[in-house]
Amino acid sequence: MITRQLARSELPLIWTIDRREVIENVYRLQDGELVLEPDHFDVPGWAPGRPEAETPEFEACFDRGGCFAGAFDEATLAGIAVVDRKRVGAAKDLVQLTFLHVGRDFRGQGLGVRLFAEAARAANRFGAGGLYISATPSENTIHFYQRRGCTLTEPDAELLRLEPEDIHFEWRPPERPVVHRA
Repeated sequence: MITRQLARSELPLIWTIDRREVIENVYRLQDGELVLEPDHFDVPGWAPGRPEAETPEFEACFDRGGCFAGAFDEATLAGIAVVDRKRVGAAKDLVQLTFLHVGRDFRGQGLGVRLFAEAARAANRFGAGGLYISATPSENTIHFYQRRGCTLTEPDAELLRLEPEDIHFEWRPPERPVVHRA
């Protein structure tokens, strides 16, 4: 499997990722705490109209110099991480991980971890303090981000308006010790 940046003409491949999933539990934010609740969803694939609605947003992100790190299994796009250069968050020092999906047949193989690392490298290249994530509240998604060191953050007002059920995280690189040279 290789990971590389998508070309603008390849953006429609995003919608070929098989996102089917059965979700049994979701998190809700209650009084600043994450609360896990049962809530069954059978996600059959991309919602009707979503590709048509979001492709122009992806094109605009690409034109701003966003990162589109795609993982390919031969000609199949197995997963992708998209990072927008536009600054978000309370201090406007974060860039948004706008999209991270791994296809159904490729889950559980560490691909999401690799793509998240690509997103973190993109944030660094963009000179940002880290990543802002507006995450789907499914149990697996929230646990994935928590294992990457993401922490709850004050929601960006615009992103909260777009996805009021999402859980808002930020990720910042771990502190590096200062090396004093004699």
